Amino acid sequence: MTTFVDRVELHVAAGSGGHGCASVHREKFKPLGGPDGGNGGRGGDVILVVDQDVTTLLDYHHSPHRKATNGAPGAGDNRSGKDGQDLILPVPDGTVVLDKQGNVLADLVGQGTTYIAAQGGRGGLGNAALASARRKAPGFALLGVPGDEGDVHLELKTVADVALVGYPSAGKSSLISVLSAAKPKIADYPFTTLVPNLGVVTAGSTVYTIADVPGLIPGASQGKGLGLEFLRHVERCSVLVHVLDTATLESDRDPVSDLDVIEAELKEYGAGLENRPRLVVLNKIDVPDGQDLADMVRPDLEERGYRVFEVSAVAHKGLKELSYALAELVAGARAAKPKDEATRIVIRPKAVDDAGFTVKREDADGEPLFRVRGEKPERWVRQTDFNNDEAVGYLADRLSRLGVEDELMKAGARHGDGVAIGPEDNAVVFDWEPTMMAGAEMLGRRGEDHRMEAPRPAAQRRRDRQAERDESQQEYDDFEPF
Repeated sequence: MTTFVDRVELHVAAGSGGHGCASVHREKFKPLGGPDGGNGGRGGDVILVVDQDVTTLLDYHHSPHRKATNGAPGAGDNRSGKDGQDLILPVPDGTVVLDKQGNVLADLVGQGTTYIAAQGGRGGLGNAALASARRKAPGFALLGVPGDEGDVHLELKTVADVALVGYPSAGKSSLISVLSAAKPKIADYPFTTLVPNLGVVTAGSTVYTIADVPGLIPGASQGKGLGLEFLRHVERCSVLVHVLDTATLESDRDPVSDLDVIEAELKEYGAGLENRPRLVVLNKIDVPDGQDLADMVRPDLEERGYRVFEVSAVAHKGLKELSYALAELVAGARAAKPKDEATRIVIRPKAVDDAGFTVKREDADGEPLFRVRGEKPERWVRQTDFNNDEAVGYLADRLSRLGVEDELMKAGARHGDGVAIGPEDNAVVFDWEPTMMAGAEMLGRRGEDHRMEAPRPAAQRRRDRQAERDESQQEYDDFEPF
């Protein structure tokens, strides 16, 4: 049964915004109360949060589909809809978020670090919010925007101060079990450890974490065995410890050649592993001939500049000296790191000539097609109820004010050419009418209600009625029978 998962594909969907409400206030003795439709609620976000109590991505392996709740629609009497509830997904410290192409979206390190994996959709405005001096009684409201939806890949890179590396069955799991309170699976056959194990060690006033990285073999940096899966967990460790087996039963291996092989794999993998501080542990000196082999190879290792410690995890020999030496290296690595700075906000201003949208000609089946892409036009299209002519006219006015019609004309669009707003798989397509974009010519003064205007004086009403009678009489006088 799988108990540790360090890579998953997560399907996330944020909540959609609630629709705005088109409503007119109705109350006794107040027949013209005006628009009172409320706004729709915001859709919930999907948020990844680092939680120190979570050590695996197992939950998302079993349940990869996660969705936040939608916002509630608005209602009459200026009642706004309830916002959707954010979906909080706890992830282990050291989780990396990537897109489908493998690009890093976020590197989550540190308790409480958050990343919004999917943004909730905006709620639609009700007709009360759309009312203005020109549009006193809008007969429409904006629809809620759908929330973001897509796939993200989560990869866990173990966060620890010290990493134990070495061949399978070199004694790494036994060593971490006696240095800390960790209880990994231990056996006398290769590849006993299939997942990294973490332990906490206290040496004097220094407390540090130590990771038992599963055994590496030649070709690990090229993906042989599970090399790449294991090497990922070494990247964040500040100190490396080579655990060398002085009691190996394989005739073609010895501690020095094992060290050379692992060093070559670390260098080939990169990620700065070749420059990390490190020391060497000669393990299993309690085994017959183990101490003799350790005495033989120690001078050679020290000549290369390594600090060498002879230990026995079974007999508990040399452990105290090793733990304090590691504490010294960890303290030095921590001191060398730059101090935490205040959070910096990176501002990327738009270019001065950025119109907020693009118009590109894409002929389809020999027919001209002009595609409009941009955050605002695409959002406005999703907010429009195309069954409501007034709402369509409002969209036309917005696009015209943004400059879409002018850009279409510059791109060579003519009467009757196809225009698509949005991506290929989800676009609104229509035949372009140059005068349509102005909106007012097609629908007149949309959204106005003459009943909302102030009453005319009696004298003015009499003059208006007389003018209407005079106009009718003139039409009768000008009529010529056949």
